[in-house]
Parts: sequence; structure tokens; C-alpha cells
Amino acid sequence: MRRMAKGVVVLASTALALTLAACGGDDEAADPTSTTDPAALKAELTWWDTSDPKNEGPAFQELIAKFNDTYPNVTINYQSVPFGEAQNKFKTAAQAKTGAPDILRAEVAWVPEFASLGHLYALDGSELLADESDFLATPLSANKYDGKTYGVPQVTDSLALLYNKELLNQAGVAEAPKTWAELKTAALTIKQKTGVEGLYLNPAGYFLLPFLYGEGGDLVDPQAKKIVVNSAQNVAGLRVAKDLIASGAAAKPAANDAYGTMMTLFKEKKVAMIINGPWEVNNVGSAPTFGGLENLGVAPVPAGSAKAGAPVGGHNYVVWSGMPQEKVDAAVAFIRFMSSAESQAYIADRLGLLPTRTSAYALDTVKTNPMISAFKPVVDSAVARPWIPEGGQFFGPLDQMATEVLVQNKDPKAALDDVAGTYKAEVVPAYGM
Repeated sequence: MRRMAKGVVVLASTALALTLAACGGDDEAADPTSTTDPAALKAELTWWDTSDPKNEGPAFQELIAKFNDTYPNVTINYQSVPFGEAQNKFKTAAQAKTGAPDILRAEVAWVPEFASLGHLYALDGSELLADESDFLATPLSANKYDGKTYGVPQVTDSLALLYNKELLNQAGVAEAPKTWAELKTAALTIKQKTGVEGLYLNPAGYFLLPFLYGEGGDLVDPQAKKIVVNSAQNVAGLRVAKDLIASGAAAKPAANDAYGTMMTLFKEKKVAMIINGPWEVNNVGSAPTFGGLENLGVAPVPAGSAKAGAPVGGHNYVVWSGMPQEKVDAAVAFIRFMSSAESQAYIADRLGLLPTRTSAYALDTVKTNPMISAFKPVVDSAVARPWIPEGGQFFGPLDQMATEVLVQNKDPKAALDDVAGTYKAEVVPAYGM
């Protein structure tokens, strides 16, 4: 009688049909996550962590140490890979069939792309998705492609209005602005009464999505297979962002490393409000001059004429389709541990990152965390991005457009027309305009 792991085995016929699927075997089948002797599991896994190596990486390494308390003979070759490089680096290595990690922390938009290229194992039927209903629906949806599931949600996030409570109080701003018009007034008031900048906008495509969504816009319409990035709604939203800078309500963004400049000024209390996500909570809270997390306010992004809307973000655990079969049980055990409710609660407590499991929100460390409580409504109302293979390629042209409009003062309509042209020529050529 051939004994097979219940967790995952490879059933593959072509590069585009690689899958990790449950194999029933027989009544002697073993679950690698509940074996009576975890020390018997031996393997070496490489994990590319794309989180911030200073603010987030140490917490994930602490979890690895906890995993090794139970699985001492599973070596995790932890590699911190810069987020901005990881997408292309993984595709290059996977295509070459050498140098890719066994497990990758993938941004949500990368999963459909990697899956369409045959670079990921499908996880349907495996122990990794045995409790699939426990995952929040929107984070889980980012892992779906062509009817199969290719990842396990790690953390979810969205953009919010982060503000310095002390500076708003000094300026007499009683509550966080709820519309872009209120934000403009509040920022100018803060600048006048405190002498610091009221607002800083990061000139990057992802950070402009709340302005586009706020007017009812989007990037593409997958159902109609149409490019809509240069719609009248998006032009109006981009003009709102541009006016915040032109009016002096927002500081002129730096031409180089605008994001780093924004965070430095915010932590040093030289800017009162920014648009950012929960991944910076630990960074802000530990800044020596900010005043701790009790001085950090979190509110939904302000609304435009249509609604208040911020993009769904987050990361997933995915498994490279070239991972050797003998590593499967160890990979299952590692991802199940890292994505468990307890591990997600640990990360939420340490970093302020939002869990993707419903059960994690019932744990005390999550229920009593004020930052999680503040960000949960933000994520619940976030706008899902189009989970298509090309989704991860939308932001290069958007980033260039954001710099041109917010830093170089280019006309929003002309800039968005250029993005639409690039989408048609290079990203989604089958889509209409």
C-alpha cells in the first residue's frame, strides 16, 4: 500500500496546468501539519520576504523562529528582497527555472500574472485551503485565476488618511476631514496656524487611486474589456489632487524619493496629514519625535463627488511551480503556520498589519488593538482592483503619470491619455478605448 501525504502532491501535465492538489491515498494518509513528530519533517525552503526589511522583516523572522520551535529540522532560508525588484526578479528566475524561491510573499496583483505564466502551483484541495471560508472574501479573491486558487492571503490593507492628532488640535481642526474639499480647508488652516505643512501627497499611481475612485473612476473595465483610465471621472479626480498642491494645501512633492521624504516629514511632525497604509504604523509609532501611536489618527480617505474609495492591497503566500516534490510537506507546514490566526494576530500586534482571517479578529490581541480597529473599516470599504494577469503592470505608467502631473505640472487629461495609450500598446492590447 503506497502511503501519500494528504497535504499536497503535484499533479502536472503542462506548464500552464501545474497544481498542488489533495491526494486522498487511503486511511493511512498523513497530515503534515498535525504529525505526532514534527521533528521528523526535514527540508530546506527558501522564502523571499518583500516586506520592509527594517520595520517589518524582523517580526516575520521572529515568526520563523517560532515555527522552528515546532519544526526544528525545516530550515527556512530567509531572503529579504526589495519590493520594487521582486516582481521582475521572480518572473526572470521562474522563467529560467533556476534561482526562484520555493515560497514568495507576493503583492496581490502579482498572483494572477504569475499564475497565467505557469509560475505558481494551484492550491485547491490542499490543506492550505482546508479552512478557506475563514479567509476574508476580498483578500482571498486576489488569489483566484481561471477558476483556481494560487495563493494564501498573508495580510490585507488599504490606504487611509493618517494624521497627527496634536497638530490638528493646535489648529482647531476638530475631526478628520471627510471630503477632499474639507481636507483642503483643514490643511490650509493647519499651515496658517501651526507653521507646518498641512498635507503631503506621494506622487505615485497607487496613492492617486483614492482621487480617481472618489469621482467614480477606474483603470479598466474587465467585463467590457475597455480601457477607462483616461475617463472624465479620472481627469476630475486627478485635478483635485493637483489643486491641493497648487493651492498650497499640500507641499510640493520631492522629485526624488518623495515617499521617503513624506514619511520623514510626517514622523518629524513637519507634515500634519498623509495618505498611507497600515504598513507604516510601526515605523511612525517608533519614531522618537512623533509622540507614539496615541498621537496617530487614522480615518478613511476623504470622499470625492461620488464616494470615498481606496484600493485593496496586501500580500499573499505563493509557491513556485518549480519547487521539488520532496519539499511539499514542509512548505505546507510553513505556510499554514505563517498564515494561521495566531500568527496573523502576532503580526497585527507587532506591526499593525491587518489579518486576512475572520478568526484572527476574534483573538484578544487583535480585538484590543486600536490601530487594527481604526483600519478595519477602511479595508472593509476598500475598492477591489481588477484581478487580471495584467493588473501588476498598471502601475509603471501610472507612476510616471503621477510624477508628471504632481511634480512637473503636466495637464491631467494629456497625462491620462498617455497612460491609456501605453495600456493599449503594452499592457492590455486586446482592450478597446
